[in-house]
Amino acid sequence: MITTFFPYEHLTWPEVAALPRHTPLVLPLGSGYPLAALAEALQQPAQIGLLPPIPFGWRGSGLAVPEGVLGALLANLLDSLRQDGFSHVLALTPPEIELGLGPGRVALPHPSQHHPAGAIPTDHDRDKVILIPIGHTEQHGHHLPLATDSLIIDAISQGTANAVPQQAASLPTFPYGVSTHRAAFAGTLNAGGRAFEDFWLAILDTLVARGFTRFYLMSGHGGNCSFLVNVVKYAGERHPRTFSATAWLHTAGHLGAPAIAQHRRSGRGGMGHAGELETAMILHLRPDLAHMARVIDETDFIATPNYDMDWIEGGSLVANPPWADDTATGAYGAGSLATAAHGRLWLEAAIAEKAAHVAEIHEQHRRREARRQAGFGLWGHTA
Repeated sequence: MITTFFPYEHLTWPEVAALPRHTPLVLPLGSGYPLAALAEALQQPAQIGLLPPIPFGWRGSGLAVPEGVLGALLANLLDSLRQDGFSHVLALTPPEIELGLGPGRVALPHPSQHHPAGAIPTDHDRDKVILIPIGHTEQHGHHLPLATDSLIIDAISQGTANAVPQQAASLPTFPYGVSTHRAAFAGTLNAGGRAFEDFWLAILDTLVARGFTRFYLMSGHGGNCSFLVNVVKYAGERHPRTFSATAWLHTAGHLGAPAIAQHRRSGRGGMGHAGELETAMILHLRPDLAHMARVIDETDFIATPNYDMDWIEGGSLVANPPWADDTATGAYGAGSLATAAHGRLWLEAAIAEKAAHVAEIHEQHRRREARRQAGFGLWGHTA
């Protein structure tokens, strides 16, 4: 029997729900493994789902963290799929990297064993803002792929680095984040809040030790945002000569918000999740993955004056009620109103906004370092 491989992140959640639960699902550390050997190791099943590879964090990747930190995050991701009923869920790693996963791991030769990746970011990027794009692999209704958040934030981060190459450099997009709502819809993964925070703090620790001082953690997934706030708060205390920043998603600040208001066709509530904005961006970036015939608009979010749902969330209340209260399909919004043309405009606005943030991070770091060097306040009394 010849095994076929499919990219898990290109599925929609109903397609994941329909997969036989004995289908092997494999989460690799890096890419480039011999797939024929993987099929043989798993006894030649009819099909194997390959999840998005973890691009760094492991030995040989060019940017490593302590293995216990990576192992905790990886174990949470694998457990997400087991909770959805999948019985054959495995991490794929080089032989020397065990991560405490026991039987939940298959080991195969990997190119990094013979040709380790060069350090990322490179040392000549040390004076730049390091962009850290973090997406997710989660449901986006019946019409968008699980990779939606990663595809969008990858385009924004790479676009920003290309727009201001002397000021910023981008890490590869990390395709996993935090979804506390995941039980309602098949296929959504969850790195776990504490493991997620520990991982990104360890990444910053490693980069600071290598001499990097400016970081922008950019999220394409709303569930990551509160945890990234914690990360930058911890990092600011731990590494006081650096400047780490994050923001609420993208396309939501001084340039993005006006662009949304100018071009949107939906009313408030049309852009919560898998709605007009994200659908438009995927129509622009990957129209082959936008199944517009399957769109179901859902805008009946239970809204009150201080709690509602749109791309830029409104009201003073912060809460996390079950998603199944407000959506039967996983979507909050009006995806049917999306156009590729608006997706291009909003993506351009998001990149311009992030480039402006990069300039501001540089300015913050420069002015603060000048005060420190001048001995301002308590800096004049510390070594």
